[in-house]
Amino acid sequence: MASAQAFVPNPFTPAFGKVPAFMAGREQITEDMVQAFAGEGGDPNLCSIFVGARGTGKTALLTYLGQQAAQQGWVVANVSAQEGMLDDVLQRVREAAAHLVDDAPKRRLTGIGIASLGSASWENEPASSANWRTRMNGLFDQLAEADAGIVLTVDEVDPALPEMTELCTTFQHFVRENRKAALLMAGLPHKVSALLSGRSTSFLRRAFRHDLGPIASYDVEEAFRLTVESGGKRIDDDALAEAVRQIDGFPYMFQLVGYRAWNAARLSPAICEEHVRRGARLAREVLAASVYDATISELSKNDLAFVRAMNPGAGEKTTRDELKTRLGKSSSHVSTYRKRLLDAGVIEEGLDGSFSFALPGFGEYVNQRFR
Repeated sequence: MASAQAFVPNPFTPAFGKVPAFMAGREQITEDMVQAFAGEGGDPNLCSIFVGARGTGKTALLTYLGQQAAQQGWVVANVSAQEGMLDDVLQRVREAAAHLVDDAPKRRLTGIGIASLGSASWENEPASSANWRTRMNGLFDQLAEADAGIVLTVDEVDPALPEMTELCTTFQHFVRENRKAALLMAGLPHKVSALLSGRSTSFLRRAFRHDLGPIASYDVEEAFRLTVESGGKRIDDDALAEAVRQIDGFPYMFQLVGYRAWNAARLSPAICEEHVRRGARLAREVLAASVYDATISELSKNDLAFVRAMNPGAGEKTTRDELKTRLGKSSSHVSTYRKRLLDAGVIEEGLDGSFSFALPGFGEYVNQRFR
């Protein structure tokens, strides 16, 4: 009897922020950014904001772009928008540029003794009281000697954080002073909108904005097949078609379905349709707990009423007039909650003015939960 196939690691990466084996559907963004990193500065892509709902791959994309920048000789500092962020930026830059900057404490002479061989006493100078901008400029000056620049990636932007405003306004000075600097940020739509509307950060409206929507089916199909094959298995055509259908263009679901289907196949050399279906059932449970429930917790009573009125059948689109009728509300009420849900990344608006969900399966989940 033939021996079972040896165990091979799962190539799918549903862990938070993990860079996937194949970055599906983001080729244009990554090509533009790599070209910007390879240039001499001044490329508008060097100040970019990546916007999307939970699970659209914002963190993974930031991580990937940071890796690409490092390969081009940039010093990369990856941080999240939270208290202490500015100090974290300094520490991450010094850590990544340890081979390029002199971070040793300065010393000063405090006394000289007269003895047969002579003696002197020294002490380290106290830490500089210079502000964040000045300390960053010191790092820029040292890195300029090696023709190196700094890429700051900021995940989960928070417009309510004072350090977020300070970083953004100071970055504007870096640009004005021709520092070799790049700022890449990612966040939920409503938080990015609030950041861009701030008086001190209004210049960010000129930053390149990249809205991370669903991945095209052909990109999902190719990347899924390549990921499976990179791990040493095969996938038949029916199973691949079912995976594309279950994923529905959602990056997090791509990794969840792939991870669970791979585990369902275990030591089998190929993933079949039943493996994908089993994996998708488990994936939806994880998606509900990690994405849907977190999204629901941020919605008001009227937000939820809007969502429940939107989609009585899977895959349907909803018009403004239908919402007015189902909700029994005015056009202004519909417009108010339309904007709130668009900003939250829960819904999308088509060119024909109809609404659909940005999160696959979210409408059905809400209706089941709030029967």
